[in-house]
Amino acid sequence: MDCTISNVGEMLQVGQLDMSFLTANRKLLPGTAVINGPCFIGLTPQVGVARATCMIGPPLPGVLPVSLEVTGISNFAGITNTAGTINDLALSNIFGFTSRIGAEIQAAFKSIFGLKSNAAVQITQGPKVCQAVTTTPLVHAQAGVFNTIVAKTGVMTGVNIAGCVGKKNFDIPHPTKEGWRLRHVCIEGPTADVYVRGRLNNSNVIELPEYWRRLVDPETITVNLTPVGTHQELYVDKIEWGTRILIKNNCGSGVNCYYTVYGERADTDKNIPEYEGTYNDYPGDNSQYTSSGTAAIVQ
Repeated sequence: MDCTISNVGEMLQVGQLDMSFLTANRKLLPGTAVINGPCFIGLTPQVGVARATCMIGPPLPGVLPVSLEVTGISNFAGITNTAGTINDLALSNIFGFTSRIGAEIQAAFKSIFGLKSNAAVQITQGPKVCQAVTTTPLVHAQAGVFNTIVAKTGVMTGVNIAGCVGKKNFDIPHPTKEGWRLRHVCIEGPTADVYVRGRLNNSNVIELPEYWRRLVDPETITVNLTPVGTHQELYVDKIEWGTRILIKNNCGSGVNCYYTVYGERADTDKNIPEYEGTYNDYPGDNSQYTSSGTAAIVQ
């Protein structure tokens, strides 16, 4: 049939199935079109078999600049697969689950309002470098989780920067004074230490956590003892296999004391506190200090 211009009445049906009968407004909308598909629009190269009910390709050369333009609200239910480049201009609202595979580049301004929740597992391989210039103090606080960042004026070059320049602290609403806040500063040292503390009463054995056998170098264990109630001549008799510490009282009476036990981690290289040069000149393995997200470096 050769028709330059053809006028179809109230409804056009291509194919055997009239799916418009499912809609309540079928008789009220003249101009209804029912196409069973597959439908080929534009220069869509299909090799083998058709891959969709409706396939839209590039426009004819020199005719139109784009393949599809939608004005208004678009609803997508199900899975949307996108190959190529997505340009979002103006406002984009995304509801539900979004999964991204590949590279994501964000430029310009990004604003997040409301609740942002990160669940599941985040895996980071290799260095993540953040470079920025701060001219005013930056404070980030999470209520309940003591994670505060205070960045001083200057240039910060860090790897997963989640600490602060100079001091590491947490800042929370004061637990007992309304309208006040409480700020504590973290203790620092040249070694990667862990500790346990507790009390002995009518017992002279400190049972260390089972995992200390692999976590802590037994040669680095130190013990602090504080007598309770009366004077006691307490001392460490022996440390057995890095799991038990035997305490004795030279006065001959029982043991009643508080204890704190420190030990240096054995699953990492020993820290080298002082070295010459820049951050990248550190003589040890820098990757052990950046993957945990707690490094703060001033260049």
